[in-house]
Amino acid sequence: MPTSKIIANWKKQVFDAIYWLEGEEPFYIDQVVEYAEKHLLPESEQAFNLTLFYGKDAQWADVINACKRYPVFAERQVVILKEAQHMGQIEKLLSYVENPLSSTILIVAHKDKNVDGRSALAKALKTKAVVVSTKKMYDSKLPEWVSGWVSDHQFQIAPKAVQMIVDHIGNDLSRIQNELEKLTVNLGARKKITEDDVEKYIGISKEYNAFEFQDAIAQKNFSKAIKMIQYFESNNKAAPIQLILPTLYAFFSKLYAIYGLGTQDEKTIMSQVGIPFFGIKNYMVAARNYSYSKVQHILILIQAYNLRVIGIHDADNTDADLLKELVVKIMDSAIMDTASVN
Repeated sequence: MPTSKIIANWKKQVFDAIYWLEGEEPFYIDQVVEYAEKHLLPESEQAFNLTLFYGKDAQWADVINACKRYPVFAERQVVILKEAQHMGQIEKLLSYVENPLSSTILIVAHKDKNVDGRSALAKALKTKAVVVSTKKMYDSKLPEWVSGWVSDHQFQIAPKAVQMIVDHIGNDLSRIQNELEKLTVNLGARKKITEDDVEKYIGISKEYNAFEFQDAIAQKNFSKAIKMIQYFESNNKAAPIQLILPTLYAFFSKLYAIYGLGTQDEKTIMSQVGIPFFGIKNYMVAARNYSYSKVQHILILIQAYNLRVIGIHDADNTDADLLKELVVKIMDSAIMDTASVN
């Protein structure tokens, strides 16, 4: 069941006894827990009927005892176990899961990983609880997620503004949401988020960012790329190399996939590779500038420079020096021996 469905059911006063939220993506888990903590009970009932536990400090027996209490002057009570992955002997919750109290709503937030599917607890949860397993969102899905969030809040956003946000923040959904909320608050009566808004309120330069740097590489615009590296060197928060390298790797990985399709039909490429409509032209330009074998070599180069960034085979060069070296090797039309990378 999607987390949005859980909250929708709660708003309609439809409740299950146990909600087990687990997995790698904390954003959706936090959404459910926050709503439960603030809205499942009227404020007047929370003092007596809302119990919070934190896994690191909680004992399994205390959680079960709290769940077995009856609500005070109310129809139901709510018990929330946060950071459950840190609680010792969590499998001991099995006895309660098998026989939950109908007047208790137990919400367990088990982040970062899933319970062992072979365990008795996992098997009991499948039949006795609402289980939500979350996964980290693929980078290719982030633009769609951002556009969807903006649309759901009755705003619009320019495609380039979407890409600026995604490339700068990555797949931290909580941070993206915080930045989008900041943007919408500052728009006033306007309903469309532009690149200028992203630059002004989030602090991402519309000219000097990982997205524009990627475009310069795709277009084989050496002078623009070097100029941007000089800007990054003086403004180290604009686009750190730890952000640029994954961005480039993702770009050339998709370009590699395009070659594998064996077609130049843009609609097919966008559908099969997961490229938004506003980005396809740049991929087609890059395909003209970089051959299949060159793209293979570039992917190896980026991996090698990623190791150098963390000090493997390199301890002296600055991030700017490494980027300049990488740009020269990427834009060199000759296929170099990979041993020369180190």
